[in-house]
Amino acid sequence: MTTVPVWVDAACGLELAGATVTADLADAGEGSVIVAAASSCLKLDRTWGRDRCLIVLGSSQPSGPEPFAELPADSPPRMIERAVRSAVRCIESGLELKRTAERIEEERRLRHGLLNIGAALSSEQDLDRLLEHILRSARVLVNADAGSLYFSEDAGTPNARLRFVLAQNDSRPAPHETSFLAADHTSIAGMVAVTRQPLRIDDVDTIPSDAPYTFNRSFDLATGYHTRSVLAVPMTDRQGTLVGVLQLINRKRDAGVRLVSEEAVRAQVIPFTGRDEELLRALAAQAAVAVANSRLVHEIQGLFDAFVHALVTAIEQRDPPTSGHSSRVAASTVALAQALQRDPPPAYASVTFTGDDIRQLRYAALLHDVGKLGVRERVLTKSGKLYPYQDDVIRERFFHAACTYQLGTVEAFLDRLASAGTPPDPHSLTSLHNDLRAIASRMLEDLDTVLAANDPVRPLDGERTRLEALARTTFPGPGGEPRPLLEPQERDLLSLPQGNLDENERREIESHVVYSTRFLETLPWPANLRRIPEIVARHHEKLDGSGYPTGLTAPDIPLEARILSIADIFDALTASDRPYRASIPPERALAMLADEAGRGALDPDLVALFERSGAWRAGR
Repeated sequence: MTTVPVWVDAACGLELAGATVTADLADAGEGSVIVAAASSCLKLDRTWGRDRCLIVLGSSQPSGPEPFAELPADSPPRMIERAVRSAVRCIESGLELKRTAERIEEERRLRHGLLNIGAALSSEQDLDRLLEHILRSARVLVNADAGSLYFSEDAGTPNARLRFVLAQNDSRPAPHETSFLAADHTSIAGMVAVTRQPLRIDDVDTIPSDAPYTFNRSFDLATGYHTRSVLAVPMTDRQGTLVGVLQLINRKRDAGVRLVSEEAVRAQVIPFTGRDEELLRALAAQAAVAVANSRLVHEIQGLFDAFVHALVTAIEQRDPPTSGHSSRVAASTVALAQALQRDPPPAYASVTFTGDDIRQLRYAALLHDVGKLGVRERVLTKSGKLYPYQDDVIRERFFHAACTYQLGTVEAFLDRLASAGTPPDPHSLTSLHNDLRAIASRMLEDLDTVLAANDPVRPLDGERTRLEALARTTFPGPGGEPRPLLEPQERDLLSLPQGNLDENERREIESHVVYSTRFLETLPWPANLRRIPEIVARHHEKLDGSGYPTGLTAPDIPLEARILSIADIFDALTASDRPYRASIPPERALAMLADEAGRGALDPDLVALFERSGAWRAGR
């Protein structure tokens, strides 16, 4: 018996075993064998014979369909039957060839799909999006209505377990709550985790009673969903380490149908096949490697973050007054960049920042002062105009000078008594004591003048003249040589009109940018962070060329450095812990930034956006 239909034209007057007689050849569909009289073929156009095998009894016409065979009209039945069998075999061969081609095409499609999925998994770095893509791809690959992903935790220990991380379901809302399964034989996923072997269940209602695992029906009971077929496969990386378990539910005949009723489940859900298992194992292997790589990237990212923060902590420990400065600047810098994305001024309408761009800018802001590790600590931590050791030396010098002046006064008093040959009287002794106290008082007042001038926040007012006078005042040294009360360098430092650094010290502090750049340029930055040294190198430059260290102008200062510069200056102005300068209120600091922008030093669009967007609040 053949599955290929055989039709006999009624005009032939033949009866063939298994054939259907018809008076209308149009009844014979594609994939049929038709025995027809030549006269009947006159009614058919040339294209009718496609996908059919036509055996013509008599002479066919050139305008008619192309026959498979042409036999004499008086051919014996045995000859016609042999021709029919040949035609049937021809059609069967064609159908088998077609099915083979379809299988090859399906294999090609699946292989291409796996390759595309693998490429997509290897390029995705965000773990959440990666997991979504893994589960969605697995479901599409085998027409699964639902699925879930579990991660392995504490593998190889008595506390080994599976953490539920993701679920998808086309027919019901998928659960999102974190839960855990014991990595043992009691559950389907746990069984797969322990044995590292796939588990395929045609119908969860028919799981044998003696099976060690059971199906958890809590989701079905809570939502009215009905689970039937299940396929769970282990996800293991290249080293054979269990990464997790991929579990798919309810393979469907038609991927577009939602399983909203038990009737739909009965009509649509079919068992997973061995081929599905092979495909899922291949996908799970790719997914495990992708997840392991993503985890490794996150671990490296976490390690790098920890390194950056440790470095920032080391910097701030060398310069305690700036503690928290780098973190505050980073927060304000990122906030300004994000504001530029949301509400760009016309000049920056085409600017976009990717996630990597924001990350690069944040790291640059955190590391912008790393070069302070190369600045001498005494300069870095200097809080007054004088160094602490200079302050101590001056105090000791004034005490010694006071003692020397007093000793000279006593010696002069004794010389007068010796010359007169008379003992001291009460009046002369009182006068001596008054002179000694006056010397001490005067020296204390002079020392107070010096100490007041050492405060970098306090204005000098009239102290400058007194400092010049003290620098010209001398007292006898150990060998009687004249020594100044103030050394020239001390006088110069105390006479600074603002701040606490002289020009050499200021240049040394400013050199931290060069040290930062040199240090950062030695690191093997990945492509998405390679501009960090450039941003840091230019964040103290000004658009008008008045910045440092190289006096660049606007064309050579990148946008990221302009953003960082504004955040850095604002925090330096408003910081409350700088001993050499009083804290400035935010409103005044913003006005000062606007003044700087007005004279061409800072970008006016960015300064205005910094205030308007409230980005300045991010670091406070």
